[in-house]
Amino acid sequence: MRTSRLTTTAVAVAAISVLATACTGSSEAGASDDPDAKTTINFWHGWSAPAEVKAVQDNIDRFEKAHPNITVKVSGNINDDKLNQALRAGGSDGPDVVSSFTTANVGKFCSSGAFTDLKPFIEKSKLDLEKTFPKVLLDYTQFEGKRCALPLLTDAYGLYYNKDAFEKAGITAPPKTMSELTEVAKKLTVEKGDTYQQLGFMPNFHGYETVVSHYMPSWEHAYFDENGKSNIAKDPAFAKMFTYQKKLVDSLGGYDRLEKYRGTFGDEWGAKHPFHTGQVAMQLDGEWRLGMAEDAGVDFEVGVAPMPVADDEADSYGKGYLSGTIVGIAPASKKQNAAWELVKFMTTDTEAVVNFSNGIRNVPSTLEALKSPDLKFDPRFKTFLDIAQHPESSTSDGAVNGATYQLTLQDFGYQYEKGAVKDLQAGLEKTARQIDTDIAKAK
Repeated sequence: MRTSRLTTTAVAVAAISVLATACTGSSEAGASDDPDAKTTINFWHGWSAPAEVKAVQDNIDRFEKAHPNITVKVSGNINDDKLNQALRAGGSDGPDVVSSFTTANVGKFCSSGAFTDLKPFIEKSKLDLEKTFPKVLLDYTQFEGKRCALPLLTDAYGLYYNKDAFEKAGITAPPKTMSELTEVAKKLTVEKGDTYQQLGFMPNFHGYETVVSHYMPSWEHAYFDENGKSNIAKDPAFAKMFTYQKKLVDSLGGYDRLEKYRGTFGDEWGAKHPFHTGQVAMQLDGEWRLGMAEDAGVDFEVGVAPMPVADDEADSYGKGYLSGTIVGIAPASKKQNAAWELVKFMTTDTEAVVNFSNGIRNVPSTLEALKSPDLKFDPRFKTFLDIAQHPESSTSDGAVNGATYQLTLQDFGYQYEKGAVKDLQAGLEKTARQIDTDIAKAK
């Protein structure tokens, strides 16, 4: 489980913008330590739930057993704001190994030197990254050829559905295309006065996980052209997605009615999530929702499937949005060789990756771990393993200013879905200009 929505990322963007101006580093700067010497390193991560913290510590215990000369001091519940402050301050009490849930900020991490360049360490260890990690994961842990992070477990997004509600509505299978999603969502929607007893699907961009970046993999798309300019006004996929989403909003009762109903939802990370309570019958979400629904004791059978795809891309069904945790080395660390040993262990040791995946119920991040017989998951979880390995699954493109362009595009989505923007193409062109301006300023 992780707080992965762009609304949360906005805080990280602000924090990292400060970090970018205050932090530079190179892998050689602090990599003079003897990796065989007895030492203590600090590892900062963002997990906070008891089961997650235990899974982290279990992995650290395995590492210390394999590397008896290295002691790891672990600090959890570290968000990007706290991480920013520590990386700026430096010092012996700061982190040596750092992790973050905000893959959208890798472009900023790498280009600013906020995370150390890992190339020398990878070459020294003779790691073949292409044989170790799926391609999408390699893409979102580097920027413009500079690799400052490695993947540490993956998030794969799919469609959850209430099987009992499906059966009651006479629906025999989850939708595979976007037109089928609309049809099924309407069949599952049960009105109650001016609100709903059950909503088939919450399409609004303020809805849990229904953000632009999570919708877009259903259409083949490119955020930027070959010159690094915003492509959203030129690539027809973006206009198609926004047009589809707006029509879905209107077909399910309209923006205002849906927003009023959304106000009745419980917390995204709690037992009263609207999918758990039956308020929505289908939910776009990450792999963690399966375990959370079971923990909440839902009174219906949960089904999982890939997210539907564009009607004219039906042959690509099975793909989805990928994200995940990233891990790297603090540039101010004077123990970078020892830190690398921990990074390498946590990200490439198959047993470590599998055990960690089992412990926090995230998708494994290496090719070997994805196929490991030691994975202990609900059989339905295989859907997310398959999405993670699908050749057409994708993630958001990196940018020098991190997730800023995604937030700009998301803000446009808010205006378009509620009808404040009437001309879609003109709106996309204006948004593209803003994205290009912001990136130019960041450079």
